[in-house]
Amino acid sequence: MSHNLLKGKKGIIFGALDEKSIAWKTALRCVAEGAEIVLTNAPIAIRMGEINELAQQCNAPVIPADVTNMEDLENLFLKTKEHFGGGVDFILHSIGMSVNVRKGNDYTNLNYDFMHKSVDISAMSFHRVLQTAIKHDAINEWGSVVALTFIAAHLAFPNYNEMADIKAMLESITRSFGYQYGIKKHVRINTVSQSPTMTTAGQGISGFDGFVNYSEKMSPLGNATADQCAEFTVTLFSDYTRMVTMQNLFHDGGFSSTGVTEAVIQQMTK
Repeated sequence: MSHNLLKGKKGIIFGALDEKSIAWKTALRCVAEGAEIVLTNAPIAIRMGEINELAQQCNAPVIPADVTNMEDLENLFLKTKEHFGGGVDFILHSIGMSVNVRKGNDYTNLNYDFMHKSVDISAMSFHRVLQTAIKHDAINEWGSVVALTFIAAHLAFPNYNEMADIKAMLESITRSFGYQYGIKKHVRINTVSQSPTMTTAGQGISGFDGFVNYSEKMSPLGNATADQCAEFTVTLFSDYTRMVTMQNLFHDGGFSSTGVTEAVIQQMTK
């Protein structure tokens, strides 16, 4: 059911790969709530993924952009402003990739060239997006930007590897740029720390299935789904959250605030 929370708003969705991705679900939900969107991803991800199918469903253009390339980002924002006849009201940054995780490198034995690339794609990209947006005055007054993160930025999870450090950097950029953009244009910037979710990217993490089951038992409300994350993100894009900025918002069924649950105790005592 639509509530028209984003009626008349325009935005950019980074990172939709396939129907499992949170960015994909968020794009659909934004359009259902009355928004117009532009979809973007790296050229290789566009070739490998199904974003053109999503574009048809959303009646949205796809503008390729490698987030490690400033020229691509300049082109993205200029073409988006041309498409909409002005700036956007919201942006979703749903981008993350660890080469070391893909290669199976343990956290104590990282390849630093791989790590640099991972930081570049997963965290520095957020700064690039915001820096390019502010340069071109591409986000309207009282706009909203959301990036997806994970609780491993705060707590140790053995198989999340270098991405834990990278997500911590992402959250720091949120606070630092949130201050700057808030002062200049009342633009609010937040991260959403989502439950472990069975996306294509998440499934590349060793032991992910087991962790999803553990998180389900550790969360009083259970794990939040990708669809529920999309709905929550829409509220952050809406005018109802105008005074929320520079925050890391846990959308995880209570996992982040729970020490232990009866379900976990019973599991351990079997």
